[in-house]
Amino acid sequence: EVQLVESGGGLVQAGGSLRLSCAGAGFTFDDYAITWFRQAPGKEREGLCISRSDGSTYYRDSLKGRFAVSRDNTKNIGYLQLNNLRPEDTAAYYCAARIISDYYTGDWFLFLRESEYDYWGQGTQVTVSS
Repeated sequence: EVQLVESGGGLVQAGGSLRLSCAGAGFTFDDYAITWFRQAPGKEREGLCISRSDGSTYYRDSLKGRFAVSRDNTKNIGYLQLNNLRPEDTAAYYCAARIISDYYTGDWFLFLRESEYDYWGQGTQVTVSS
């Protein structure tokens, strides 16, 4: 059974930082891309960034420079570093997993869509106070 468990969320002041973790179990972690999403109250779930199985990354343009995605395949954990947080970053943050072919050279924005993923964690709440 595929399991993804997020942790690391919390309450932080604007300008602060958090590091979220996504622990995977029940699948070959190295083979899967780990993608981070967030969902604010009343809004649709938004894809943020992708960590491919080989460690390469892709970001939504609006987040470049503030968020950083990484992974440690030896520990089966993905990470999302959140820096310079803003009140509008307040949301539940989720990780999701799927296999993306090493030969894929198409539009990476496709894989920021919620519908592309079958495996999800339960989410971790990030609240940024002003």
